[in-house]
Amino acid sequence: MQTGKREWNCEISIIDTAIFICGAITAGEYFEGNIKKKAEILYKKINWEWYRNKETNYFYMGYTPEKGFWGHWDMYAEQLMLYILGVSSPTFPINKNMYYDFKRKKKDYKNIKDVIYTYCGTLFTYQFSHAWINFKNIKDIDNIDWFENSIKATKANRQYCIDNKEKFKTYGEDSWGLTSCLSPKGYISCGAKPCNVDLNIENDGTITPCGAIGSIVFTPKESIKAMEHYYNNYPKLWGKYGFKDGYNLESIKPWFAKEYIGVDKGIEIIMIENYLNGTIWNYFMKNEYIKKGLKVLEFSENSKKTNYNIIY
Repeated sequence: MQTGKREWNCEISIIDTAIFICGAITAGEYFEGNIKKKAEILYKKINWEWYRNKETNYFYMGYTPEKGFWGHWDMYAEQLMLYILGVSSPTFPINKNMYYDFKRKKKDYKNIKDVIYTYCGTLFTYQFSHAWINFKNIKDIDNIDWFENSIKATKANRQYCIDNKEKFKTYGEDSWGLTSCLSPKGYISCGAKPCNVDLNIENDGTITPCGAIGSIVFTPKESIKAMEHYYNNYPKLWGKYGFKDGYNLESIKPWFAKEYIGVDKGIEIIMIENYLNGTIWNYFMKNEYIKKGLKVLEFSENSKKTNYNIIY
């Protein structure tokens, strides 16, 4: 933090760059003045085009000096923010086809139809771009409503936990939200059908509160019931910074995480505030570059408006 030097042997991550700049843009819109100028300087310095694989027209996922670029954002996940930020860049713009070129695989879970699912099935992938970009009641030129898709994916995730509550004692109607978190085995990436069909993830029964809490804008009643369940039944799950990162009841001795993870607390805080007041959405969405990005990608008002039961 003091020097800006590389930590350990970490990669340059385009998604973490984008998450950072979304926060900077939000702060700029809130504080205005010099903070907004600094946020714009940072945004203009990001070379989105450098991160594009010109053969596939996908973003690479990471880069290190030792091995170069690796991975691709080749199907749906948390990366929607990349395209909106990239196409509207005044310095290093990408072509809008990047947004329409990534794969949109669909799967059903029981009566929940046509979920555009993510590779690993973890719930955070349906949350992170939505933390800043308000996709409610807008669609792209392929008629995809990403907000509605996150609602369906969240409901499928919860239903999977209900369907498997006999297999895992931790799962249930009010204990759900499979996503990346701490577990008795360390940090894991746990997902739910239909979304983990490409990975064949084996879940271990761990639940993290941030899964349901980060989905509060999609499933408000279910998420609030889950929070009440965690708080009222598991005092070891609550601490100085709110809910700890996970719990697991599968062993003779129940396991509760001792740690908090910043990115998990972050999605909880942002989504709760969006649910209550729409604050992050309201400031982020008024930024000129975000407006331009949605326009370039040809998002438009969805004529089939849905009442999403947001209370503000």
